[in-house]
Amino acid sequence: MKLLNASGCLDALTAPEIARSLDAFVTKTVTPLPREGNAPARIAEVEHGMLNSIGLANPGIDRFLAHTLPQLGELGVPVWVSVGGFAVADYADLCDRLDDRPEVEAIELNVSCPNVDDVPASVGEIVTAARAATRKPLYTKLSPATADIGEVARAAQKAGTDGLSLVNTILGLALDERTLKPRLSRAAGGLSGPALKPIALAAVYGCYAATGLPIVGMGGISSGRDALEFVAAGAASMALGTILFSDPGAPDRVRAELASEFANLAVGEADNAIGLAHATTPAPSGTAERLAAMSVQ
Repeated sequence: MKLLNASGCLDALTAPEIARSLDAFVTKTVTPLPREGNAPARIAEVEHGMLNSIGLANPGIDRFLAHTLPQLGELGVPVWVSVGGFAVADYADLCDRLDDRPEVEAIELNVSCPNVDDVPASVGEIVTAARAATRKPLYTKLSPATADIGEVARAAQKAGTDGLSLVNTILGLALDERTLKPRLSRAAGGLSGPALKPIALAAVYGCYAATGLPIVGMGGISSGRDALEFVAAGAASMALGTILFSDPGAPDRVRAELASEFANLAVGEADNAIGLAHATTPAPSGTAERLAAMSVQ
């Protein structure tokens, strides 16, 4: 059961000690060409979370391969590379260029960024093209802004994804309290943090039921209890995002808290808790009472 960072929420080269506290580091999304991203303002704190409109700012695949990836490889942490494009062929090319790089443990297909225009619509097409281009494990990152995320997950599964990353941010808007104008340059931005958690949990629950694929759950995780709920919904691994901005020590803390939650739950191996919310057989004796007691601690 791995603990990762959500893409874009940690710069491993400026905070290597945080990256090394993770089981794998996920890069910012890399695109075929360099991108400056959206104009400022690009981040706004909101009640129970944060809005961002970064716009996939990154150096592009050429510089990433020549400079960034070798440096990441020296950290001693497995690297997952997030890739994004504006046509199906972009994803295939990016995956092809990463395929022979030993530093790369897995590739995350970002098909769901809410802060850029013209992202291809067909998840199945993207995964099919990526699968043909690489032997690396593929995790497809989905948006919660869809009528039936389970159906989208099934399309990704049929096309050959090895797992799912759930979820990306969802569009939100914040207005300046004095001017009543949008606080971000693009008006709306991606909502992350605790406010996203119920939406993310619903996505994990639905996609686990629809596919049974390994899931990296993310969206508002800031404690071991949060992580436990994602595991119960169906996540085999978790990623921390917004919490890393305010609590750099969150990986070690959340890992310790989650271990305590598992011990209190008394389900034996931690993997036994995956999908517990879906269980049709009775939970171990006393589980309901332990969960109730844990929820008020």
